[in-house]
Amino acid sequence: MFKVLKRLKIYTKTGDKGSTSLFTGERRSKDNAVFQSLGNTDELNSFIGLAAIQCKNHQDISNMLEFIQSRLLDVGSNIATPKSSNHEKLARVGYKPEYVDNLEKWIDQMDKDLPPLKNFILPSGGEGSARLHIARSVCRRAERSIVKQFLDGEIDESAYKFINRLSDFLFVAARTVAHRENIQETIWKKE
Repeated sequence: MFKVLKRLKIYTKTGDKGSTSLFTGERRSKDNAVFQSLGNTDELNSFIGLAAIQCKNHQDISNMLEFIQSRLLDVGSNIATPKSSNHEKLARVGYKPEYVDNLEKWIDQMDKDLPPLKNFILPSGGEGSARLHIARSVCRRAERSIVKQFLDGEIDESAYKFINRLSDFLFVAARTVAHRENIQETIWKKE
């Protein structure tokens, strides 16, 4: 016997008065810092998706980016369930430290094949590389929006570290794509 699933509506109208719900069900104003963090993390995920399209010829990086996109949804769940809520859903949204370890391993693997940096570089290196640099800068904004929740003890330390390390990963991935495609990175020149 098949179970019939009810189709969920895309719109609920519950946010029409300027508030929305956390994962715990608690309602807050849409301009609350939690929703700023969620929005920035969602935007980051979208830019990573766009970069992944340009990196499809680099299957290893493409696979890493897909893994990262799923982990960003996990970060969002962690943000949307503040620790101070003491809600039963906290057990479902814990963030695994090994996700940070994965990023560090990937950074080290890619970096060993790159020429050492001797100067600052400008976001460049072809379209795939440039899109990864955009994702990196959006990641930095997401990190700045999350830091208060981290310092207040509202999210897991490993979720914050993941975002912090992710910008480093995106930088090295951008350099790797440029290097593999034999596209010169633009060096910053002091006037």
